[in-house]
Amino acid sequence: MNTATITGRIKASAALVDPNRYGRSDRSAMGRWFWEIDRVLLLLLAVLIGFGLIAVAAASPAAAHRYSGGSVRFDELHYFYRQIAWIAISMPVMIAISMQPRDPLRRLSVIGALVCTVALALVPVLGEEVNGARRWLNLGVGQFQPSEFLKPFFVVSMAWLLSLRETDKSLPIFSLSAILLGIVAILLMRQPDFGSTIIFGCVWIAMLAIAGLNLRILVGLGIAGMIGVILAYFFYDVATARIDGFLFGEGDNFQVENALRTLTAGGLFGMGPGGGTRKFGLPEAQTDYIFSVIGEEFGLIACMAVALLYLAIIARVLIKLLDEENSFAILAAAGLVIQFGLQALINMAVNVQIAPSKGMTLPFISYGGSSMLALSIAMGLLLAFTRRNPYLTRSPYVVKWGGESIKA
Repeated sequence: MNTATITGRIKASAALVDPNRYGRSDRSAMGRWFWEIDRVLLLLLAVLIGFGLIAVAAASPAAAHRYSGGSVRFDELHYFYRQIAWIAISMPVMIAISMQPRDPLRRLSVIGALVCTVALALVPVLGEEVNGARRWLNLGVGQFQPSEFLKPFFVVSMAWLLSLRETDKSLPIFSLSAILLGIVAILLMRQPDFGSTIIFGCVWIAMLAIAGLNLRILVGLGIAGMIGVILAYFFYDVATARIDGFLFGEGDNFQVENALRTLTAGGLFGMGPGGGTRKFGLPEAQTDYIFSVIGEEFGLIACMAVALLYLAIIARVLIKLLDEENSFAILAAAGLVIQFGLQALINMAVNVQIAPSKGMTLPFISYGGSSMLALSIAMGLLLAFTRRNPYLTRSPYVVKWGGESIKA
């Protein structure tokens, strides 16, 4: 082998292990994304998705047994393999969205919110009924749940709307946002989907608080929300059945009672992967009650770790927003992570029997194509709105204390 050949191979090898690749001097699209993205948040999401895949693998035999009628031909890991496929589709979507600038994502979200709202209006007419509710549209190649995709688009659109108040305080922004929320709430309750209605309402109030709405008005909205739940109890059959079952033990409480027994059956450390037996009695082990499967097979300590992981994601985003100067980015990112955390909280509360059954999945843990893809869009938007240019220095907060200005 001659000297020129050896030199060429050395240069080729050096290019593969170039220490400057994705370094701070890299100005390529991927290089800028790598340094601007919140890598801690990305890592937390990756850990959550990985744990979710393990949980679906644990719940898959129970779901397969239930929906196959005990047929031996039905693969016990059927839902696990399908979840891998959905993750393979969803993760590139999340990364692709996280690489986009904020302005195109704002426009995309407004268009997405309009499309999903129209689809939501078509669900009671064209949707397929599953477990007594019409929430899905059949697209031939699969089912599409408009409410799941509407969640992130609604939050970003609402953030854009509320941020307009900075440019013109005379605009009736709060009234307009209330009207839009009312339209979505009516469409959701027709399905019926009372749980998602509550999430949309709570996130809206939280975003109003962040946008600086008067405290008295916020308190009034909170009271109005409680009155709304009371009225729903008396005039909305779904809410009546769920609340009666939760408070008075009336009706069919098999699901939530069995979920709690399953969750605590494993004790602190669980029965081990594949060792759970009570999960075979759960009606939706792979979706609504997967948190109980985690408790049985991996123990209450694992359940606590999952809860802390959600808390870490929420805390990371809120801390990241402390020095953000763009009001739209603050509202959008805060709204997305509050919605994410609230959905997780409600699912876990149902599993431990401190909230009535809602039919709501555990984010990135539960099985589901629509849920996984919609959450990936939401987290892609969140990653995009929390991106920071490492070459820009942000202005520190200046606080007046004792007549003297100091840096916070």
